[in-house]
Amino acid sequence: MARRSLCARRGVLVMFVLFGATSGLALAQETGDLKELEVLGVVADPGGQARILLRSKADKRGLSMVIGQFEAVGIALPLEGVVPPRPYTHDLILDLLRHFDATVARAVITELKENTYYATIVVRVGNREVRIDSRPSDAVAVALRVGVPILASEKVLATQPPGGQP
Repeated sequence: MARRSLCARRGVLVMFVLFGATSGLALAQETGDLKELEVLGVVADPGGQARILLRSKADKRGLSMVIGQFEAVGIALPLEGVVPPRPYTHDLILDLLRHFDATVARAVITELKENTYYATIVVRVGNREVRIDSRPSDAVAVALRVGVPILASEKVLATQPPGGQP
């Protein structure tokens, strides 16, 4: 019975990895030189939209992205060290990964296309890495919860408009 349960759990993980990792992956590949980012915070801009402020650790170039209000809370909680009374979706994802002996390796903001940022969450499953298409805000929220690097491609950092520096 235990073996059957283990096989079923691994089957669900395989489906998650195969189907979750394929959609949009052609747009969201790790390419070019990657720079590690630090999260400076989440703020409301003058128009009332939530923004996440990031900065490259090496050369202090900024990256600012508009995110939703719920996503802002999902990022602010781990930044402030707050553990919610009930799990957020990001916590659920991490619990699922732990249950299947998978770990998050890094989050990568890979591309800016038509004013939309793309990202991947890189997950280690056994001895291989799987890239899962993600919204950047979700990738950052997951990475913050487990303390893994948040990276951006040089191409993304180079596209940040002047005055977009946090």
